[in-house]
Amino acid sequence: MSDSKPEPRKPSAGAPGPGGGAAKGAAAAGAGGKRQYFRRRKVCKFCVEKIDRIDYKDVRMLQQFVAERGKIVPRRISGACTQHQRRLARAIKQARNIALLPFAAEI
Repeated sequence: MSDSKPEPRKPSAGAPGPGGGAAKGAAAAGAGGKRQYFRRRKVCKFCVEKIDRIDYKDVRMLQQFVAERGKIVPRRISGACTQHQRRLARAIKQARNIALLPFAAEI
């Protein structure tokens, strides 16, 4: 019988190590692990284009932030910053009240 200690287990190729996850991009794909995609951070359209006012009469622009069913698209999907998302929601609600935008989609 041997008195040697068992070797510590090595993490498998797909398991995240102490670095917090597999390498970004195609480097992890060759090792047999799951391929992880680098998700690009969304930026606020209004901040990038330096739009100061969100006008409730600009229906074409507001429709980009309203889903098919008539719901206001949330920040995590639209990419708008908090300040502009609040202004956007207010403008959409104003446009709905004067019948420029529908409250709900027709079924």
